[in-house]
Amino acid sequence: LSPLPDAHQIRTHRRPRRSSLRCLLSSPAVSAACLLFGLAGFLAAAVSLSRAPAEAPRGCCPDSSHPLSVSVAWDRRPGDAAGGATDLPAGLATGSRGRHKVMAFVGIFTGFGSVGRRRALRRTWLPSDRQGLLRLEEATGLAFRFVIGKSNDKSKMAALEREVEEYDDFVLLDLEEEYSKLPYKTLAFFKAAYALFDSDFYVKADDDIYLRPDRLSLLLAKERTHTQTYIGCMKKGPVFTDPKLKWYEHSPSYLDQNTSFMHMGLFMLYQLMWWQA
Repeated sequence: LSPLPDAHQIRTHRRPRRSSLRCLLSSPAVSAACLLFGLAGFLAAAVSLSRAPAEAPRGCCPDSSHPLSVSVAWDRRPGDAAGGATDLPAGLATGSRGRHKVMAFVGIFTGFGSVGRRRALRRTWLPSDRQGLLRLEEATGLAFRFVIGKSNDKSKMAALEREVEEYDDFVLLDLEEEYSKLPYKTLAFFKAAYALFDSDFYVKADDDIYLRPDRLSLLLAKERTHTQTYIGCMKKGPVFTDPKLKWYEHSPSYLDQNTSFMHMGLFMLYQLMWWQA
């Protein structure tokens, strides 16, 4: 019978301890201390966030505060003519924003009659939205833009401006878009690409290809440690001047009958990759 009083005695001794702890926690002094401790933690977190660097952490998508499409105007002296073509939309120019760093810049040559081709590319391997392009650039190190000149046809320029506003994936060159001026467009493209992008490779492609960005990225990554790398077709041979032939030269864009400037047979650029399917 003795265990019962002992158990009762233990219970009677524990109750005052719980009561004392409850009284201690409910005292004004402890409540004030807890409040001060919470406020101190909140202030420390606020100060830490205010001193955090403004730059985005590594691994995030590239900065999307700038428009992707740019119009490139060459230096002219006052009074120089614009070449008879309508000026590029002024609202598309971004001005000086520094050279964007990527592994490779891919310029996709296109024209005013290639709306369907651009639509096909955007429905297959090329993202049709701004964020998709930025994610692709982050994943592969490749920046993609359509490259086009300008026209003296105001309706064509208006349609191009609407397309740029919708997709924001162009580099607009300040020269007339015409097949016979393709050599000058190519030179203008490389000049603009170098001015806009700090790249290990500058890639020229056409709008009639199906490209695998993942495979292109792997190929370039393997060649990244090599300088003066050129990959692509360097045609050299007789120049066709007979208008009855399919690939004849429309203008005297050659130095002799065996070297064609039109087909990029005169020069190679440092660390240039010209990739075409």
